[in-house]
Amino acid sequence: MPKGEGKVISQNRKANHDYFIEETYETGIVLKGTEIKSIRAGRVNLKDGFAKIDQGEVFLHNMHISPYEQGNIHNHDPLRTRKLLLHRKEINKLIGLTKEQGYTLVPLKLYLKNGFVKVLLGLGKGKKKYDKREDLKQKAAKREIDRAFRERQKGF
Repeated sequence: MPKGEGKVISQNRKANHDYFIEETYETGIVLKGTEIKSIRAGRVNLKDGFAKIDQGEVFLHNMHISPYEQGNIHNHDPLRTRKLLLHRKEINKLIGLTKEQGYTLVPLKLYLKNGFVKVLLGLGKGKKKYDKREDLKQKAAKREIDRAFRERQKGF
């Protein structure tokens, strides 16, 4: 199964707007009891999330998982830091890239694969304001071309 396939639970659409994504990594995530139930219910937000490498391990910060309604005292902090599971070679490569070349680790997708929750982590470089404007112009032009093409097809 290719990277990013499975039942998509949440996507970070803002990441592609704010970053040039150069590589992606499929990672596992360490969760506690009621968090998985809340994720399966789709109550998760990746928008402000980011990953950091600390002492040779990768951690996901600011990913919001809403408390599970039937969880009572077993619920956890919605914004707690969660550990991501990667191979040692991948972590070493990411350490080099994030330290020297100004890359950022951004969660792109959260999905289920074979019953496990996976995070698609993107290695991105921040876009400048003019890059974002250029992307918006290209999207608008493509939308306009598609609209004209559809109208032309209706005429035939």
